Amino acid sequence: MDVIALQTGIYGVNTYIVYDDNSKECLIVDPSGDSDIIISKINTMKLLPKYIVLTHAHGDHIGVVKELKEKLNITVLVHKDDYEMLMDPALNLSKSMSYGPISIKADEVLKDNDCLFLGDEYLRVIHTPGHTRGGICLFFDNCLISGDTLFKGSIGRTDLYGGSFNDIIDSLINKISILPDDTVVLPGHGPSTTIKEEKLTNPYIKKYLIK
Repeated sequence: MDVIALQTGIYGVNTYIVYDDNSKECLIVDPSGDSDIIISKINTMKLLPKYIVLTHAHGDHIGVVKELKEKLNITVLVHKDDYEMLMDPALNLSKSMSYGPISIKADEVLKDNDCLFLGDEYLRVIHTPGHTRGGICLFFDNCLISGDTLFKGSIGRTDLYGGSFNDIIDSLINKISILPDDTVVLPGHGPSTTIKEEKLTNPYIKKYLIK
């Protein structure tokens, strides 16, 4: 599978289009804004959109979900623990963001270890609570889309609704750091990194990782 990375919207969110070379099926991760750019890229590549997948339900990651769903007629997926949050503009924080209140009802919910198929290939859902209760990462080939769970040199904040510092550390140590060292990490904001680099340099992982 291949990945197209786009920085969309006004909050610097990394939106990813993951696609299967053979079937041309694709999914869109965290469409924050710039729906015309996302659709143009899909059309140029002659891709077949199948899902919108949300790594979590915060307002900065969901800005054009409704628009893309209507234009592309695709299924919206979020982890079951963020399902209610996605529908509540106060809880998903969109009420206080520039986009204005956003309320979205997901078509289907995800759980840990679910597989999302694109053609004969698939992405595995890893439930990584901490930034929100329903935060997820997507693992496939040699890549991890980490949402706001893990950034280069940092982690997602845990002081918002549904956040938990203990949970995010548990997610980092017991679910993310066990992945192969050469796994490329594609975060929700900022530059990419690798599991090895984060194990060596990320203070939140180094402090708690058992040698």
